[in-house]
Amino acid sequence: MATFLDTAYSLVHQDNTADQPTLQELKTQLEKGTDDSKVETMKRILTIMLNGDPMIGLLMHIIRFVMPSKSKPLKKLLYLYYEICPKLDNSGKLRQEWILVCNGIRLDLQHPNEYVRGNTLRFLCKLREAELVEPLLQPARQCLEHRHAYVRKNAVFAIASIYQHLEQLIPDAPELLQNFLAEENDHTCKRNAFAALMSISHEKALEYLSGVFDGIPNADELLQLAELEFIRKDAVANQQNKARYLRLIFDLLEANTATVVYEAASSLTTLTSNPVAVKAAAAKFIELSIKEPDNNVKLIVLEKVDQLRQKNEGILDDLTMEILRVLSSPDIDVRRKALLIVLEMVSSKNVEDVVMLLKKELAKTVDEEYEKNNEYRSLLIHAIHQCAIKFSQVASSVVGSLMDFIADFSSASAVDVISFVKEVVEKFPDLRPSIVERLVSTLSEVRAGKVYRGALWIVGEYSFEANDIREAWKRIRASLGEIPILASEQRLLEEVPDEQAESHIKDQVNGHAKPSGSRKVLADGTYATESALTSQAAVKAKLEAVKAAQKPPLRQLILEGDYYLATVLASTLTKLVMRHSEITKDTARTNSLRAEAMLIMISIIRVGQSQFVKAPIDEDSVDRIMSCVRSLAEFAQKKDLETIFLDDTRQAFRAMVQAEEKKRAAKEAVEKAKSAIQVDDVVSIRQLVKKTTVDGADEFDVDLEKATGGDVASEDLASKLSKVVQLTGFSDPVYAEAYVKVHQFDIVLDVLLVNQTTETLQNLSVEFATLGDLKVVERPTTQNLAPHDFQNVQATIKVSSTDTGVIFGNVVYDGPSSTETNVVILNDVHVDIMDYIQPATCSETQFRTMWTEFEWENKVNINSKAKNLRDFLKQLMQSTNMSCLTPEASLQGDCQFLSANLYARSVFGEDALANLSIEKEGENGPITGFVRIRSRSQGLALSLGALKGLNKATSS
Repeated sequence: MATFLDTAYSLVHQDNTADQPTLQELKTQLEKGTDDSKVETMKRILTIMLNGDPMIGLLMHIIRFVMPSKSKPLKKLLYLYYEICPKLDNSGKLRQEWILVCNGIRLDLQHPNEYVRGNTLRFLCKLREAELVEPLLQPARQCLEHRHAYVRKNAVFAIASIYQHLEQLIPDAPELLQNFLAEENDHTCKRNAFAALMSISHEKALEYLSGVFDGIPNADELLQLAELEFIRKDAVANQQNKARYLRLIFDLLEANTATVVYEAASSLTTLTSNPVAVKAAAAKFIELSIKEPDNNVKLIVLEKVDQLRQKNEGILDDLTMEILRVLSSPDIDVRRKALLIVLEMVSSKNVEDVVMLLKKELAKTVDEEYEKNNEYRSLLIHAIHQCAIKFSQVASSVVGSLMDFIADFSSASAVDVISFVKEVVEKFPDLRPSIVERLVSTLSEVRAGKVYRGALWIVGEYSFEANDIREAWKRIRASLGEIPILASEQRLLEEVPDEQAESHIKDQVNGHAKPSGSRKVLADGTYATESALTSQAAVKAKLEAVKAAQKPPLRQLILEGDYYLATVLASTLTKLVMRHSEITKDTARTNSLRAEAMLIMISIIRVGQSQFVKAPIDEDSVDRIMSCVRSLAEFAQKKDLETIFLDDTRQAFRAMVQAEEKKRAAKEAVEKAKSAIQVDDVVSIRQLVKKTTVDGADEFDVDLEKATGGDVASEDLASKLSKVVQLTGFSDPVYAEAYVKVHQFDIVLDVLLVNQTTETLQNLSVEFATLGDLKVVERPTTQNLAPHDFQNVQATIKVSSTDTGVIFGNVVYDGPSSTETNVVILNDVHVDIMDYIQPATCSETQFRTMWTEFEWENKVNINSKAKNLRDFLKQLMQSTNMSCLTPEASLQGDCQFLSANLYARSVFGEDALANLSIEKEGENGPITGFVRIRSRSQGLALSLGALKGLNKATSS
């Protein structure tokens, strides 16, 4: 497999392997077909060969019937065939047919068409056999002097490739390329020649660079990029040249092309950690992120800025406002990245400027319509929140500005603001009076129930003065309208003019058959017919008119069925009455407030049970409101009630705020620990390290290694063994087992095949197929397996979503007779979606929003023998790779019931939500309940619910 892949530069998907033509059919098509049909035939041949069949018998036919053709598309396919066609026989000697091929290649290197020459020279870069390359050397060298630049630019790479792999054939290649560079005028040819020279002779490349050093800032962009790459490598090997290189790179930072500026800034940060250089490089990166239109470029450049910030703490703080200029980008991901970087760079020196700019951006989201406006607003509110919590000097101005926007914001954004205000009002006691005053003044403008709940809670908890209580009471009463609610609504119903009812009735009658009615004696003694439909419609029309009438905000929300808000209102009124009795001796006023509060609460219950609301009030809300009524009636005799309402609730919230602070501090500590250097770490002294292994030898090579998966830490034997799947039985003629290796978006099956018979198994192949969102993109090659021999083959499977997938297949090999085919069925391999799911966090508001939006739900019943509820929660988090969003403070204490929200994201960006509700029956009883899993796609919800670990946790 490895040998085959060394010469295969492409992988072509074959739609249906069953339609593969025979060798004889392909020969016939090559003999008798036209150039156009031969193109199709060659494509089929290449596809079959790339999927594992070498098609050795076709070479002579291709030499006879394809090589003489003058068709350019056919010529390109011919050279692709030459790349992957086996060149050696079983004894390791060059096959005789390749002498004819070599002659054809030589003629193409002297072809009058420059594109044929260039294509042939590119093929020459891939030849490794000295017997084939030697006769082609002379025409390849002559191509360096060809009149056309396309030929010359490919010729330099061909010469360098031959020197790299077969140095003895062309020992003068470095001098040849150096002379070519001196005489060449074409920019692309010069760039290719310098890159080729750099790859084969560092000394000659340095000699050339020294000769043209002063002209580099004015050179062509392509050549500048190649020279920068060389400078990075040479600065490590030759430290004495570093000062010259740094001066040159500073000049290149002012280049006109973005690519050169980016590479120069990257090189600068690689070669030195001097604060001036780091700052200059970061400034250029920020400039690129503002000017470049491509969003991917913006994200890459901002990531570079973030890396510089982490490595050089405090140095880039002066550039914070420059980074905020990136917020002019229309893309939400770019803005998010910029805000994340800025939040890490905010200090006491620049926090006021940062917050001022963020407030301006926030005002724009109200006046202007951005793409993903609500999401951007949430990001800004979160950023302002973080600044205010870190730096108390800006908290007062921030809170005031945000509260001005409460009525304009959408529900989600306003809820974020209220959450922020709750935290600020708890952490900064000096700001409480002004915040409560501002909040009370906005109560008449708020239209969202969630926002109203938060505002009422704050008013109830932090109104400490009699004036505050009176003002809050006045505003709440104004927002409620006339009390009792039911009586006033009933009066409105009676006052609705009959004209509205009559017009409504006409509409009803016109759309239906004439209703049957009864006769009625009027006041003047005449008879009239009264229709049942008419009377019902009249009442209904009046009721609709009453419901549609304009009402104060709080009253409107309660009549629309927001009884959770009604319970919060009852709790707030109770707190205000109790605190009023504490801070004043005006018993008459307290009793008046108490009576009015009771009237409001009972009025809410009564109207909730009437026809004026959209939905009847639920029992839980009635119970909670009635408990507030009883508390108001008894709190003078039972002081514990005051403690519960006035102290315990605020202490619980204080504990939640402290828990959030601890969580933030723990997160920062973890981040610092990652970059911390231990006292016993090895000190690397650059001057004493081998020149080939200097740190920063090339960050670009390191990045490339990371991208290709080369830096993945070697797995321990136990973890590798746990991923080995047995595919066949021990008594089968072929024993097979697979090591399943999961990358980010694909699965590699490393299959071990063992021939357990005493005969050679010919044309043995492993065929895989899949179910679910999986696709086989690389199939194992066909093998001949000697008696009791073993072979490793690989198959690559692409994964496109987090869904339950199954890989199945069989092993096929030829029997003693050419007509016989033996098949060994393989066991199924089930894809573990846990490799694609990672714990994540989101805010409570985001969780609730997604929970409402997501359609697919999977409910898993629980019956577990776990010791306690917390242990079960930990097992569930481990088995599903989900993180718990419910604060630790809310899970403390010993209780027979537990409810928690869990969240995770897949590598494909899919959100997975879960809600756990469980209870324990007695001391030794089982844990019962259920987990509700929600996601946007059905596959993820079902797959998470079907996890083995989850099933084990829920039933163990």
